[in-house]
Amino acid sequence: MNFSYDKKATGLIAQMETFFAKEIYPVEQAAHAWFNDPTRLWQPWPVLENLKQKARAAGLWNLFLPHEYGRLSGGVSNLEYAPLAEIMGRVEWASEVFNCSAPDSGNMEVLAKFGSPEQQQQWLTPLLAGEIRSAYLMTEPAVASSDATNIETSIRREGSDYVINGLKWWISSMMDPRCRILIVMGKTNPAAPRHSQQSMILVPRDTPGIRVIRNQTVLGNCRSPGGEAEVRLDNVRVPAANLILGEGRGFEIAQGRLGPGRIHHCMRSIGQAQRALELMACRVENRIAFGKKLSEQGRIREDVARSWIEIEMARLLTLKAADAMDRVGSAGARDLIAAIKIVAPQLAQTVTDRAMQAHGAMGLSADTPIAEFFVLNRFLRLADGPDEVHLSQLGKLKINEYNRMPTSGFPLAKESLQ
Repeated sequence: MNFSYDKKATGLIAQMETFFAKEIYPVEQAAHAWFNDPTRLWQPWPVLENLKQKARAAGLWNLFLPHEYGRLSGGVSNLEYAPLAEIMGRVEWASEVFNCSAPDSGNMEVLAKFGSPEQQQQWLTPLLAGEIRSAYLMTEPAVASSDATNIETSIRREGSDYVINGLKWWISSMMDPRCRILIVMGKTNPAAPRHSQQSMILVPRDTPGIRVIRNQTVLGNCRSPGGEAEVRLDNVRVPAANLILGEGRGFEIAQGRLGPGRIHHCMRSIGQAQRALELMACRVENRIAFGKKLSEQGRIREDVARSWIEIEMARLLTLKAADAMDRVGSAGARDLIAAIKIVAPQLAQTVTDRAMQAHGAMGLSADTPIAEFFVLNRFLRLADGPDEVHLSQLGKLKINEYNRMPTSGFPLAKESLQ
């Protein structure tokens, strides 16, 4: 494997780093103050639109779409996008500046890959332009939604329409006033084979019957302006043309949506861990306790060393997954994609925890982004499926793989193992 980048990719990395230094880091505290001001709850930060215009003018726009999307692509592969996502992750809200934030990026991929020309014209075009935001409605409170076949929301055909009924929760971006379109996953045929019961359908946010029951806080944080929400769908009626790809194709769409998104999430997590490590190293070099610098304490040095090693391992594994996706697609890279989903958020949580400890009480505050990173990565260990599900699936995959290997590599013949 060769993870060196060509002139174009290294140029984009340098461009992104310069943009952060000039445009993002200087306003980080102002953004935090806005997002956490209760009088401005659910109000987008006005400065963001100006930053988005600058990013688009600089060519740092929609970079998450790889070459396979043709004219829609930002012009980079998954492997080339990975270090850019890592940089974006260093500031939690920064991905939106480049129109690369979840859940919009995943929803744009769904529409770009599976949407009809009419659906793309109506919804993908404004999403690609950064004019609107979107939400993805899959998770439900009554069932274990990490297995998408469990969902119970019904999508029932009535003449030229579909009628949707169900309860969803932990719906990101639902509270944002810029959210205009929802992708809803539900069952069109509960009697079909298990993985052919589900469908996905486009639902405009202002459709009658959609009711936000409550904002759901993440470890006490409202996460304004997008938030997470519990949402009731009561007899929500949309045209049949809003169905994506066709009845029974929802599970297929979901699998296609998750692979690239996990690369993005994991590289952002690694960016957060890397920044936390850098902040920790600076803090301990400039803090004296019990007569000497914290950086001279053996335990502190161990924490810094272990953090660097673990970040490097997670980064290389994620780059390997991105490279495999470019070469063999999400299906061929599913073991690596599962592995990074397990490793990266846990790694970031561990490193940010060490960084908080090294900072003392300051590490718990908003004086640094470390505590915010800790909360975000604890959340990510449940988002897109809990660690346990990915570990179980990966374990099953590897057991099956190794049992298909020739017996010549075994110290004992299979017959003697009975």
